[in-house]
Amino acid sequence: MTHQEPPRGRRIPGIALRHRWISSVMVAVAQLIGTNGAARNQSGRVHLDALAYVLLLAGPALLPLRHRLPVLVAAGTTTVAAVYLALGYPYGPVFLSVIVAFFTAIGAGHRRAVLIIAGTVYTVEQLLVGHWLYRWLPPAGDGPTSWMTTSGIAAWLLAVLAGAELFRSRSERVARERRERAEAESRRAGEERLRIARELHDVLAHSISVINVQAGVALALMDEHPEQARTALTTIKAASKEALGEVRQVLSTLRAPGDAPRSPAPGLDRLPELAEQAAGAGLKVDLSTVGARFPLPPGADLAAFRIIQEALTNIVRHSASRTARVRLGYGPEGVELSVDDDGPSSPRAEPAVSGGNGLVGMRERAAALGGTVEAGPRPDGGFRVLAKLPTGAAGTVAVATEEEGR
Repeated sequence: MTHQEPPRGRRIPGIALRHRWISSVMVAVAQLIGTNGAARNQSGRVHLDALAYVLLLAGPALLPLRHRLPVLVAAGTTTVAAVYLALGYPYGPVFLSVIVAFFTAIGAGHRRAVLIIAGTVYTVEQLLVGHWLYRWLPPAGDGPTSWMTTSGIAAWLLAVLAGAELFRSRSERVARERRERAEAESRRAGEERLRIARELHDVLAHSISVINVQAGVALALMDEHPEQARTALTTIKAASKEALGEVRQVLSTLRAPGDAPRSPAPGLDRLPELAEQAAGAGLKVDLSTVGARFPLPPGADLAAFRIIQEALTNIVRHSASRTARVRLGYGPEGVELSVDDDGPSSPRAEPAVSGGNGLVGMRERAAALGGTVEAGPRPDGGFRVLAKLPTGAAGTVAVATEEEGR
């Protein structure tokens, strides 16, 4: 049986409880050893006895509950420390458990409760006991607490509260940053899933449309014109091989996201291949370019190719037109793509679902680059897909170069 480690960032109750006990024991040891050491130089205080040790251990004994009952533990440890000092025992690190309890309670958001506890205990211990009840409390012959000592303890208490508040602020900031990182990672994962879904849709929709058309041709011609059926089957084989290659490329990013893809992503330089595939499905593609052509950024190049691919796929599937016109316009603001067919709708067209993935994918690709896609019927008949993709400084530089050449 293999041992599975817990997911990072998830607190295991057993481990958390063990850590609380360990920290509480460390506080208890520090209070006992530190107080014994400090008592050697305080001959005027009451010697440590059994009750003193009980009080020194009572505060740390409450600390394991500090995450479940932070306010009660803060009140309990403060009361125990106040009773210890009121009985005249030596000064020392008896306040360690109070500091831990205050930090935990304020970190949990109980700032007001801790302020009330600290103010109440300070008033009772320093003002009531230190300036009035000391007459009836040990050690015998002890005088009132000096105002300098009272002020010093007040300053120390304020410093502890300020430190606890800083600790709370930092903990909240760390938690917020951790939460924002988790949200950002989740958002990136969602965007990556959407990108892969778009890639798979575009690849499969185009290739399967070609395969579907050619399969119908092959079935129709198999008996009377076997040679023409063989040509259709050859087209099917080539389209399926290319689709498998592109699907492998997309899926490889899932298996090894840090590795570079084995083959470059398709771009506008592959438009002739796309036109040849469309021709295999019976669609003639006329390509034209306006303006000085310049290399596009990889993301824009891929988006432009996929938009044209999807538009041609829709013509094959839904239009009776056997001709499509693809126009590329290069300008200072970017590239403009238009894909037109003369229609009408094919009687054998597959029923289109409103807001299908094809048009949505086009718009998402363009929007990711700050561009737009418009798709709809033309006034003179047929259908048009018009996409505008900004390319930033690349287009401006290319146009300026062309003008200088003139």
